[in-house]
Amino acid sequence: MSASVSVTPPTPSSSSPSLPVALEGLQDFGLNQDACPRRAKQQLDLILLAIEALDLGGSEAILIVADELGLQDIIKNRVNLWQIRSTNPLRRFSKRRPLKQSEAKALVAIICYIARRLTVVVRQLLLVEQQLKEKGQPLDQNFRLADYLLRFRSHFRQRMNPRRASVMEYGEEDKLNALALELLEQLLFCTGTAGAQRLWVSLFDGEV
Repeated sequence: MSASVSVTPPTPSSSSPSLPVALEGLQDFGLNQDACPRRAKQQLDLILLAIEALDLGGSEAILIVADELGLQDIIKNRVNLWQIRSTNPLRRFSKRRPLKQSEAKALVAIICYIARRLTVVVRQLLLVEQQLKEKGQPLDQNFRLADYLLRFRSHFRQRMNPRRASVMEYGEEDKLNALALELLEQLLFCTGTAGAQRLWVSLFDGEV
């Protein structure tokens, strides 16, 4: 399965020249040391993992979108992107540093932009999953869905720390498949004109 991302640079805004247009509408939350909660760090990285499992060229596509959205001052290069994503405490090589709200906002903007480009693909996969479930058939009956699930399981097992209790919960294939499908639903949740705002607020649910 393969999908491509076509990016159109946003039109600059005269109302807030210092703020990238892609981040407008994402409010700041009054948290200690500007640090995002653990849940936000996990969810953003896992959603990006799902995007990579959809065969978009991995981090290269994410970096291209970051540049086209004017976020290169926040996400500077591949190493910087890895450092930001490695704030996810579930990772094998997790970085013990806070995820700044500006960094999280940039990831939200990238995720939602890519999600809008993938709306048709995501809807198709979720529809297939529903149809197979109604018929009582295994998910591997559909090649595109099985390919996505296989890629996601592989990415998850390669990058997450198997010693973490939260990672051990996904030791069974069925549970990893369920997580992969849940992340597809979150990607669909990100589509639409208010997708970025919805995702951003959901990351802080119960924290503020």
